[in-house]
Amino acid sequence: MDLDAFTAALPKVELHLHLEGTLEPELKLELARRNGVDIGQSTVEEVRATYVFDSLASFLAVYYPAMDVLVTRADFRDLAMAYFRKAATQNVRHAEVFFDPQVHVARGVAFEDVVLGYHDAVEQAQRELGLSAGLILCIVRDLPVESAEDVVERVLEFREQVVGIGLDSDERGNPPAKFAHLFAKARAAGFKVTAHCDIDQEDTLEHLRQVLEDIEVDRIDHGTNVVEDPRLLALLQERGTGLTCCPVSNSFVTDDSKAPVIADLLRRGVKVTVNSDDPAYFGGYVTENLVALTRAAALGPDELIQLQRNAIDISWASDDVKEGFLAELDAYEALVAPPL
Repeated sequence: MDLDAFTAALPKVELHLHLEGTLEPELKLELARRNGVDIGQSTVEEVRATYVFDSLASFLAVYYPAMDVLVTRADFRDLAMAYFRKAATQNVRHAEVFFDPQVHVARGVAFEDVVLGYHDAVEQAQRELGLSAGLILCIVRDLPVESAEDVVERVLEFREQVVGIGLDSDERGNPPAKFAHLFAKARAAGFKVTAHCDIDQEDTLEHLRQVLEDIEVDRIDHGTNVVEDPRLLALLQERGTGLTCCPVSNSFVTDDSKAPVIADLLRRGVKVTVNSDDPAYFGGYVTENLVALTRAAALGPDELIQLQRNAIDISWASDDVKEGFLAELDAYEALVAPPL
């Protein structure tokens, strides 16, 4: 078995995936027709041609308008199920996935339809695919704070459906500290917390400091700029805080996949993981991201296994899910790894 085949068959955990970022052109067209939404395109090729960007800001300018096709509870279920089915074909056993309710509520969609539609898919994925999943409500940091306060207040009623609170979108002028009171409220209510610190952004190191020292997040999304500050890196290592890295999307929104940095952090014992971010837009799901990292940084089978150990370790899965995944991973390693 060659390394690409080893990677493809490897049992996996994914922790950094935006459900709205899995809107493939085919499904976007189908939902537009279902809901009578004029998106300005009539073929898959025309939709795909709009998925063009070269920075985080230009990506978001494409990403948010595409969500207009999501209208009903069934739409959110269908979007999430399309991702879960794809993930299952790549041997993902557990996924923790982001969603952006503020954007939908601002369009007049009921908050309950967003949460319950996605949760319908979580239950269906468990039932039909044996894939466990957790939902993470992301605060959209470049929308008004009052909007974020509203959705965080609303999600308190959905503690059984949502496992965590995150922070995403455009960082410029929107530091994590701006939302510290909402993270504190979420943590007090029993939610896990995470935050995007996108790569090579304005005030990146200060944002990393805020999430590590002031907010004390459970994990950080992206975050590889931490290598530029030895003190923050030492704190990250001391706490065992994990990073959810996305090499393919890195190379789209900047000119660097950060593959050598991710590999170096892995080899230093930092709990880095590899994920697909917004795969419909970046052209790679989790297997493609792992393959890209392996080729760019010369990872071996043992390191690919370690990435999955890191992922299940920093996940918010139940003990039963963690134990089952580790047993499967151990069995895979024992059966497949030695001949390589």
